[in-house]
Amino acid sequence: MEKLLTVDEVATFLGTTPRFPRRLIAERRIRFVRVGRHVRIPECELEAFVEAGTVQPATARGGRP
Repeated sequence: MEKLLTVDEVATFLGTTPRFPRRLIAERRIRFVRVGRHVRIPECELEAFVEAGTVQPATARGGRP
């Protein structure tokens, strides 16, 4: 079974306040699991969220350095 993270753990991982992961959950922008009245985010979903937001560096075109 994969590790389930609390909202506070997700916030620490992302370097944000707990408000940001709560907003992601409220807007259904990240998959989450309800354990009773508690909310947990699977570790793989957090990794997928970060990967989806990753921007690759631009490559140089032609004549401009």
